[in-house]
Amino acid sequence: METTTLLKVRYAETDQMGVVHHSVYAVYLEAARVDFLEQAGLPYHAIEARGVYFPVVELGLTFRAPAHFGEVVAVKTRLAGLSRRDLRFAYRVEREGLLLAEGYTRHVCQVGERAGRIPEDLYQALSVLHLG
Repeated sequence: METTTLLKVRYAETDQMGVVHHSVYAVYLEAARVDFLEQAGLPYHAIEARGVYFPVVELGLTFRAPAHFGEVVAVKTRLAGLSRRDLRFAYRVEREGLLLAEGYTRHVCQVGERAGRIPEDLYQALSVLHLG
């Protein structure tokens, strides 16, 4: 499964050169990841209500072209990796088909306040997304 999340670049997200600051891309990826889970029928707030969290432990981004104020960017998101204890999302940030950035985030499963295994029902639901 791959989702597309559309985001309009806000003025506050740009730097002195008029392009989206690199730090903003982490926020874009988070918005796309939450949207991915929502579209998959696994709203993140419902997962957290069970005491299960997926903190980011690794983030990688490669920038290809700039985005500017007022443009609409599309963040394409897919579940690229899954194990019993962690998962990995892959992203492509595009503007009208032009690749602006690509990257990934890796998340460990945290149950309560400790690292743990992804609950079986959630793991099975994520497995379908990973394969599909």
